[in-house]
Amino acid sequence: MKLFFISDIHGSREDLVYALAKFEDEKADYIIILGDLLYHGPRNPLPRDYNPKEVAELLNKYKNKIIAVRGNCDSEVDQMLLDFPIMSDYAMIVDEGHKLFLTHGHIYNKENLPKGSFDAVIYGHTHLWELCKIDGTTICNTGSVTFPKGGNPPTLAIYENGTIKIFHLNGKLLKQLAI
Repeated sequence: MKLFFISDIHGSREDLVYALAKFEDEKADYIIILGDLLYHGPRNPLPRDYNPKEVAELLNKYKNKIIAVRGNCDSEVDQMLLDFPIMSDYAMIVDEGHKLFLTHGHIYNKENLPKGSFDAVIYGHTHLWELCKIDGTTICNTGSVTFPKGGNPPTLAIYENGTIKIFHLNGKLLKQLAI
């Protein structure tokens, strides 16, 4: 199974269009959205091409291909615009024996790992991409497609065959790690 991870869209139509084009190019099975889909949040400036309604419409076209979790900027009002669930704090996927824990990052992250044993914990929230191992668990922060921080480019992640890869939104591979 090939999984395509994005996080922290924050209502930017333009950045979502780039990400969806990459999803189509990659021919991934599912889009995993790790929260903060529509609202830009009170600490962020308005993103370029800010259009939460159009972002919802674009995402709804992929409703059968999306697995999403709630970010700290997501609300019940956002859920009313979306044709797929977003209100869970986490999701779990098992692929070829690899157990993946998916969350936004504001509750569970590398400093506060979830209870249990997982091959990978994958999240966003900080807008800083990271791919490393802690005590045998792969930690992947996908970064942000809209508001990257720390001088980082906009990023996304792809999981396939037990390997996670971080990509610049333009398609350049930044790092990969087997889980």
